Amino acid sequence: MKLFVPRDASALSLGADEVAARFVQALPETELVRNGSFGLYWLEPLVEVERDGERIAFGPVTPEDVRGLVECGLADDHPLCLGPTAAIDALAGQDRLTFARCGWIDPLSLDDYQAHGGFSGLKKALEMTPQAMVDEVRESGLRGRGGAAFPTGIKWQTVLDCQADQKYIVCNADEGDSGTFADRMIMEGDPYSLIEGMIIAGLATGATRGFIYLRSEYPHSRDVLNAAIGRAEEAGWLGTDVGGSGRAFHLEVFMGAGAYICGEETALLESLEGKRGMIRYKPPLPAIKGLFGQPTVVNNVISLATVPVIFERGAGYYADFGREKSRGTLTIQLAGNIARPGLYEFGFGLPLKELIEEIGGGTASGRPVKAVQCGGPLGPFLTAEQLDLPISYEDFAEGSAMVGHGGVVVFDDSADMARLARFSMEFGAVESCGKCTPCRVGTTRAYETIDRIIAGRDPEANRALLEDLCETMIHGSLCAHGGLIPYPVLSALEHFPEDFGLKGKTEANLPADQPNA
Repeated sequence: MKLFVPRDASALSLGADEVAARFVQALPETELVRNGSFGLYWLEPLVEVERDGERIAFGPVTPEDVRGLVECGLADDHPLCLGPTAAIDALAGQDRLTFARCGWIDPLSLDDYQAHGGFSGLKKALEMTPQAMVDEVRESGLRGRGGAAFPTGIKWQTVLDCQADQKYIVCNADEGDSGTFADRMIMEGDPYSLIEGMIIAGLATGATRGFIYLRSEYPHSRDVLNAAIGRAEEAGWLGTDVGGSGRAFHLEVFMGAGAYICGEETALLESLEGKRGMIRYKPPLPAIKGLFGQPTVVNNVISLATVPVIFERGAGYYADFGREKSRGTLTIQLAGNIARPGLYEFGFGLPLKELIEEIGGGTASGRPVKAVQCGGPLGPFLTAEQLDLPISYEDFAEGSAMVGHGGVVVFDDSADMARLARFSMEFGAVESCGKCTPCRVGTTRAYETIDRIIAGRDPEANRALLEDLCETMIHGSLCAHGGLIPYPVLSALEHFPEDFGLKGKTEANLPADQPNA
């Protein structure tokens, strides 16, 4: 018999370590595997037992439940038994490509990784020319999953075409958007997929060094990544002779210092060079003049971790998922006031309403949905009337929404949208790098103005001032932080003026293409 207890940070926060310790104490002869999470967080800690080659799930399991589970021999008729893991509805109905291994494998076992298809993509890539590799990524339709949605193949092509003695692959693992955790999940549950993707990126563009820029709040990810990199080096997948090819790729983890602005690629590069995390003027683009002035690919964790499956299964296979120019799958992170929070991977095009009501089970409170914020703290608030919107870049842009990193945060009808808008703007002020005046000064003046509106001090005049400030920030800021932080405020003003104590709705005039710029 083999037991699986997750080591994912969210499962740990719910007592997974103590659950594992009690199983070890009660069943000392049983093999215990600390796997990653499947992302079904309302069932964590999710404990599994493998019998006759099939894994049976139990959850959520508390430390106090362990004794009863052991006494009954983890029987299928126990109240916590969920049946075969693979048959759990919330898992079986997904299109898991990037997260195909997450939860199923021991995250640090190279044997386990390869037994589930790991390094198959890299082996195929080693037989291709750099240009053919870039073409494969371009044909897949893969776009950045960090927020900007820039076509990955075009970025790789730019770096490949540059002539330089040194090029770099930088992974943006500074996952700071509210309601997002996909990067952390893949790093803790399937780290070799990220490593493999970065190696392929290096081979495709001529880069021989890579850095994972990891947010300081992810110590568990740091430990898993460092251990995985060490094992990959020992096995010859990293270093001077990648997979016996005679080609080099070196990789290391760099810890950030807790600045949200370092999720912006140029501020990240400044920090990586040991400087204060402030944005750079563009042009030049990082692909031409990036880390230490050299051509640099900067991709998000999920973008890079998706690369191996594209090479393993083919660009056409991946591109068949999704719709229009939104190809492949999106890892949706469902959070907030929701009955079944977690990570869900689907092809683009799933309606928000189906995601929230059918897959997510509606609000945890049982009250009606009032608003949904997609794309992190810079994303506009959507109303319950907008939930028929399909989740794709094109549909979201048309509906003045933002896909971003795939975060979806739900609020019920008890939420005060004025307070939420105020919080978003204050967050923008705290996290501003300070380089440009519209963002540095505008965010502070904006949340002060919101305070006056909420207090009932000349609300109509202050609303006009607030809208003017937001317009200045949108058009005058140097980066997306200042350019997008007005959208939660403007959308709240447009859809929920009563929460501000205002009469009548005003048109926020959110440009259709701005949120995903």
